[in-house]
Amino acid sequence: MTTQLADEASMVDRILRHIDTRSTDLSDGVWHEPVAHYLSQDRFAAEIEHVFRRTLTPFCPSAALAEIGAYVARDAALTPVVAIRGADGIARAFRNACRHRGVQLVDGAECRKALTCRYHGWTYGLDGRLRGIPDDYGFPGLDRSAHGLVPVTCIERDGLVFVSQDGPAATSDAGDMPTLFGDDWKLYATTTQEVEANWKIVAEGFLEGYHIRSTHQDTFYPLQYDNLNVIEAFGRNSRISFPYRRIEKLRNVPPSERKTTGMLTHVYHLFANVMLSTFPTNRLMTVLEPLAVDRTRLVTYTLSNQIAAEDGRAAVAQGRDFVTAGAAEDREMACAAQRGLATRANAHFTFGLFEGAIRHFHQNLAAAIESRTDAR
Repeated sequence: MTTQLADEASMVDRILRHIDTRSTDLSDGVWHEPVAHYLSQDRFAAEIEHVFRRTLTPFCPSAALAEIGAYVARDAALTPVVAIRGADGIARAFRNACRHRGVQLVDGAECRKALTCRYHGWTYGLDGRLRGIPDDYGFPGLDRSAHGLVPVTCIERDGLVFVSQDGPAATSDAGDMPTLFGDDWKLYATTTQEVEANWKIVAEGFLEGYHIRSTHQDTFYPLQYDNLNVIEAFGRNSRISFPYRRIEKLRNVPPSERKTTGMLTHVYHLFANVMLSTFPTNRLMTVLEPLAVDRTRLVTYTLSNQIAAEDGRAAVAQGRDFVTAGAAEDREMACAAQRGLATRANAHFTFGLFEGAIRHFHQNLAAAIESRTDAR
């Protein structure tokens, strides 16, 4: 695996060579992941505490907070969190709990001028400060400045809002990733689904193309190649490129003029649990949110720069339907793999040389857990 993302000309050249030699990118070795890591409650708890709550990861796209007062509220690492656009234009994130009696303030995604608790009416500004208490004489001596919403680390860059709950992280390690969501990319839809599978099993389905023909016979395979991928690493993250068969049209195009737009899908894995996928008419940000050792919530944001025009919206809808069909097949495989754990047929899963991005993922996940555990 590489450590720097290839430019478009290099990417196309690499793919065409793979097509000609019937090859694909290979990793440095085979990886064996213990099956216990998909079943153990202790391992799941360690992932939540030492990785998810301490890693700066994308919480939502900036386009989901397009207006002042726009917010996204959802659970992250089993913790209710709300990200909101302040009156000063800054995105902030808070623990989603009233400072009076702890009631969760908001759900879903809306736009408000302030956040008011439904229980007793305590009101907070968009900056998290406590602004109002009904009949405040009942709380003599209360220091309002000490009873604002509890903030969590939040930064915004490259069209993404990153959040870290317990760690002091100030920057993400996605520095080499190109900006995928510029100002012209708007939120088209947000969907939520639950999958009865461990979050790592779900993640693994995004990270290799070894299954394209057998799993996606009538969806992705007619347009893509089986087991032909370019795999690149940057920090703890990776990019897996899935070329379309039409990329062969670039053979007669001068290398300096070759462009990958419409010729492939990039899947960016941002450690630990976010997938950013590029398609001709839209781009997806999918958060794999662990709910339990055997259950995962998928929160998918669909964005496009074509929805201003009616024909653009129709193209986005058509492209989204195509991706949805293939994604359903991946979820089916994830659930089947989860059910297969009960057979106790395997002590470990074997990830081959074609599955280098999965190896990279598990290496970094193990290192993150071990480093936190050793520091205790």
